[in-house]
Amino acid sequence: MKYKILMAFIFLFSLALSHKAKAQTEVIRPFQDSRVITTGVPFLLIAPDARAASLGDMGVATSTDAFSQQWNSSKYVMSTTKSGVAVSYTPYLSQLVRDIFLGSVTYFNRINEQSAVGASFKYFSLGDIEFVQDEFSEALVQRPNEFTFDVSYGLRLSDEFALSVAMRYLSSDLKLQIGDTDASAASTFGVDISGFYQTEEKAYNTFNGRWRGGFAIQNLGPKFRYDEGGVENFQPTNLRLGGGFDFIFDDFNKLGVTAELNKLLVPTPPVRGERIVFDDLDNNGTFDPGVDNLISRDQDYIIEGKENRDVNFISGVFQSFGDAPGGGSEELQEFTYALGAEYLYQDSFAFRLGYFNEHETKGARKFFALGAGFKYNVLNIDLSYLFSASQVQSPLESTLRFSLTFNLGAGTYEEY
Repeated sequence: MKYKILMAFIFLFSLALSHKAKAQTEVIRPFQDSRVITTGVPFLLIAPDARAASLGDMGVATSTDAFSQQWNSSKYVMSTTKSGVAVSYTPYLSQLVRDIFLGSVTYFNRINEQSAVGASFKYFSLGDIEFVQDEFSEALVQRPNEFTFDVSYGLRLSDEFALSVAMRYLSSDLKLQIGDTDASAASTFGVDISGFYQTEEKAYNTFNGRWRGGFAIQNLGPKFRYDEGGVENFQPTNLRLGGGFDFIFDDFNKLGVTAELNKLLVPTPPVRGERIVFDDLDNNGTFDPGVDNLISRDQDYIIEGKENRDVNFISGVFQSFGDAPGGGSEELQEFTYALGAEYLYQDSFAFRLGYFNEHETKGARKFFALGAGFKYNVLNIDLSYLFSASQVQSPLESTLRFSLTFNLGAGTYEEY
């Protein structure tokens, strides 16, 4: 008899435990997060010159020009011009404001057959911001800005290949001098490593031609903070790979086509959401406040992926190739690509077309670009215009960009 009573008690106790376990429910609510990779100083990813902008924001494997410092400084070693100075101006958010812009000045000098140096200064202004305390006070005007200064050295390793290293100082002065005891500018440094390959001109059936190829790892450097004790930000470290071919039909007509891939070497943000653990007393699978008993609530729960704030920039580069929560398919989505074509007539007039594509979940930048270039004596003038092809409006849409280049010692070197 006692044995039967004991078995009945164990059965009822187990039933009660199973009911309680069934009633305890976990619900995870993911946030609507497209997992766009964000970095500090994003202005470094804006194409500063009109030629590269009109080709779809590419320049790692295009033919050499004065703005190669911004894309692949090893191209200077294969310049036919001894030296040059170039300036550019890019309005930003021009449909909303008039005083936000990106400007740059670049200088290069091909020292000899084997080496070249370059330097550039790039300045991004966020426009004038006025502060008025009251109607009797004079307005205080401030202009947040960011700038970089870099120098490069390129060395020719063979007739067809060159390497280059560039060092960069970066300053970001975005904090306003209003009630902020720590309003100093953030600063850091970065390195570019690049290479360029270009064959000699070769004869084909009905035309001559040459191949081009290039790579660049840009903005490789330590993380930085905008303020004391703030979050550490990655620089926009990125990998560029490109290739192209020049169709040389005759002495007057040339057509260059180029393709380029780009990937940010920065960790992918994890998938975040809200995790709720509760006793589901009404057994409907959802948390009902006032009905169910809340056990725990984590409103910053990592569903997939991993937190990446604690890794250094070197670890971040390697982590960026395999940390996407969606696996290999999402890693491929993090590549952008650009296609461009440039027609040259007598090396004096150029017409350019370009297309840039970024996946919808990684920023959705898609646009067409066109541009033109004119050469008169030692002066080059380049213009570009952008048409957005995405539902996300580009801050550079309907913006006319222009660049000026002064070629000093044109035709000093023969490369083809």
